[in-house]
Amino acid sequence: MKQKIAFAMIMGVITTGIISFSLISINLGWQLFSWQKWLASWLVSYAIVIPAILVLSPLVERLVRRLVPPKQSI
Repeated sequence: MKQKIAFAMIMGVITTGIISFSLISINLGWQLFSWQKWLASWLVSYAIVIPAILVLSPLVERLVRRLVPPKQSI
């Protein structure tokens, strides 16, 4: 369980950081971009995504196992 929580936290930092930075840059442009707006946006998205990853990752793992069955060894 510790590994799943660590995974969710690290993946959350990376994905929310990239997405929030990209969307703030696109929507505001570089003239109106501010690090404070990005940080506020990132913190909110991070708080939302950690529980979402923890809840949804087992469902996604099951879906992937159904869609891509493991190879049978001969």
